[in-house]
Amino acid sequence: MKIKTGRVALTAMVLMALVGCERGRAEGSENSTSPASGAQSSTQAGLSPEDLQSRWWTWALSEPVGTNPVADEDGSDCERNQPSDVWFLAGTFGTQAKRTCSVPEGVPVAFPLVNLMGEPTDCAIFMNSANGSAVLDGEEVDSETSLGESISVQSVALNPVTGTDGRFTTTGCGLWVQLPPLKPGNHTLTIRGRAQDFAVDVDYSLTVGAA
Repeated sequence: MKIKTGRVALTAMVLMALVGCERGRAEGSENSTSPASGAQSSTQAGLSPEDLQSRWWTWALSEPVGTNPVADEDGSDCERNQPSDVWFLAGTFGTQAKRTCSVPEGVPVAFPLVNLMGEPTDCAIFMNSANGSAVLDGEEVDSETSLGESISVQSVALNPVTGTDGRFTTTGCGLWVQLPPLKPGNHTLTIRGRAQDFAVDVDYSLTVGAA
């Protein structure tokens, strides 16, 4: 994740990017199905770019540093503040992480490869070099490109990005993945992303079962 605003310039977790002037998704990719996971391409269906980024950033800023899912090193905080209709995964603040996480059955999964929130011009520069991949059970899945949407974010005090509580509007951009519910059982997921001098590197061991 990376964040840049008029008051704050802070490198954060791997996962996000939005741009304010222009909106778009990656085109030309087709849906695919992984036999091991039952997960289809992220471009098939899911939250709108605005809703996805607003809700993910709110989730990412819903905990202080000590229990924040983006700063989490082993997955012990991945269940904090998860909504009932989607399961969010986090990148990092530019470091490497290996996480073990339990995911409820029947819930779609969403996460960024690399992302940013800030001014539209920040997103335009960031997205010029943004690239990444997600590999689920040995099969690469498609990602969506968000060139810039206006998003509304709620944060709590002492969060590692803004440090303050309150609601604010900003621009988000990045490369995002949305997956339908995974089959029950064990899954591996690797998340890699890079933009400018910022890089994300996360390995997830996921166990999908009854909530």
